[in-house]
Amino acid sequence: MKLLAFAASSSSKSINKQLVTYAASLVKHSYNVEVEILDINDYEMPLFSQDKEAVLGQPQLAKDFFAKLGQADAIIISFAEHNGYYTSAYKNLFDWTSRIDKKLYQNKAMIFLATSPGPGGAGSVLAAATASASYFAGDVKASVSIPSFFDNFDSEKQVLTNPELVDKLQSALSLLNA
Repeated sequence: MKLLAFAASSSSKSINKQLVTYAASLVKHSYNVEVEILDINDYEMPLFSQDKEAVLGQPQLAKDFFAKLGQADAIIISFAEHNGYYTSAYKNLFDWTSRIDKKLYQNKAMIFLATSPGPGGAGSVLAAATASASYFAGDVKASVSIPSFFDNFDSEKQVLTNPELVDKLQSALSLLNA
């Protein structure tokens, strides 16, 4: 199985990148899968608009991202929350890619994650992403919010420390292999 994992954040200090990398390592070690972790900064494009699309067409980076999604058997995305919704960086990448094909997730099995420093655990963006995924051919097997990231994750060791959250995450990840 080929697993694609990425944080929907462009921050170099992204806690969601730490979380998705940890989750991908659990899948890799438990199920011996091939894992690729993307950085969405590698897919930075001009701010989407129909006017820019008319001039630029479909940027190669959007085509490349769409191809990466298509090459995977399963996808894990960890969503950062900006004002209750997607980060601008991810939304822009999503917008460009969805113009190639609205079914950009290509019927892949998916696990959606989200975390934040606060007790909400980026629940608003996680709910929005999960609710809309089927419109974009995403097969979300589970979604998991990790609240109060710095209380529940050891950034030095790069591990989730809360046993209940570890169990919840592992249960969700096991659905990729089902």
